[in-house]
Amino acid sequence: MKTEIERAVINEVNRKAQPNKVILLVGARRVGKTRFIKKYIENFSANKVLKLNGEDIDDAKLLERKSVANYKRLLNGIELLAIDEAQHIPNIGLILKLIIDEIEGIKIIVTGSSMFDLNNQLGEPLVGRKYTIYMYSISQIEFSKTENFKITTEKLEERLLFGGYPELIHLPKWKDKQEYLQEIINDYLLKDILIFQNIKKADKIYNLLRLLAFQVGNEVSLNELGNQLQISKNTVENYLDLLTKVFVVFKVEGFSKNLRKEVTKSSKWYFYDVGIRNAIIKNFNLLENRNDVGQIWENYLIVERMKKQEYQRISCNNYFWRTYDQQELDWLEEKAEKLHAFEFKWNANKKVKIPTAFGKAYTNASFEVINKENYLDFIL
Repeated sequence: MKTEIERAVINEVNRKAQPNKVILLVGARRVGKTRFIKKYIENFSANKVLKLNGEDIDDAKLLERKSVANYKRLLNGIELLAIDEAQHIPNIGLILKLIIDEIEGIKIIVTGSSMFDLNNQLGEPLVGRKYTIYMYSISQIEFSKTENFKITTEKLEERLLFGGYPELIHLPKWKDKQEYLQEIINDYLLKDILIFQNIKKADKIYNLLRLLAFQVGNEVSLNELGNQLQISKNTVENYLDLLTKVFVVFKVEGFSKNLRKEVTKSSKWYFYDVGIRNAIIKNFNLLENRNDVGQIWENYLIVERMKKQEYQRISCNNYFWRTYDQQELDWLEEKAEKLHAFEFKWNANKKVKIPTAFGKAYTNASFEVINKENYLDFIL
């Protein structure tokens, strides 16, 4: 029997599932959106739910004729309309607007794995009518509901190597996990970019991801990336934008308010899932045999912290901090104008002090070192 992990988005979906509103559940392919929808509709009587798949031509045709009469026939007696991979349905934003404007009491939940298409289609038609909820690969918050501290500790290395894609739970052999992640990259993660944007040079996208994977935790120069890939800076920016919108990587910018010597114009890039990062560079060696443990640890903690912020509705701005004379902090959160600074260290015995320039410039900021001994307090 397969292990079932309750997904953290359920609380927000339940809270925001209102008549004549659209819930947009977004996230990378294979993070569990379809499975979540299947579980969610079990809360409704079978004859009160209409579930459609945007990738199914026949399903899409049911919505093709944009008329109130058509939708009233289709949705007669239906309480919940669920559409998986909605970005594949032409004019989906206008269709959903017509439905929620004309059919009283209907609840709608749609999923999508590419924000660039969904933004274009849903943005203007559904202003004030939709809630966007982000779903990530399984977080430690979710794992912790079914495991004790001992198991969590034992699983840490595995999660730093393979990440949190749901299907990995059912693959006991590490070799199978590696093959699954490779399949994810080849068949799913880049699929939306290559199809929707008609990009022919898949190798450039892949090589860009490799360069980002090796530079996790370091500031990235777009000019340098362009030179290495032999493409323009503008093309690099375009590719990074697309990779962001299909939830492969995300950007963290530098923080500055007080000091002239603070670096603000460069950015750092991280992967939404560390398993994908390791698969990109084809390195699943044990941690003791790696020289990039610090990078993996930093990426893992940052994305788990972001999951916590999303699932627990913590509102804050996230940054890194560095000066031109190389004083730096890995992570900085600005909440209600108060700063909280963090430094990430894999080695729990390594002593770290707050950078002098930061301490002097931001006297009211808190500072904490996150290591293997206290990391769960940071991400749970």
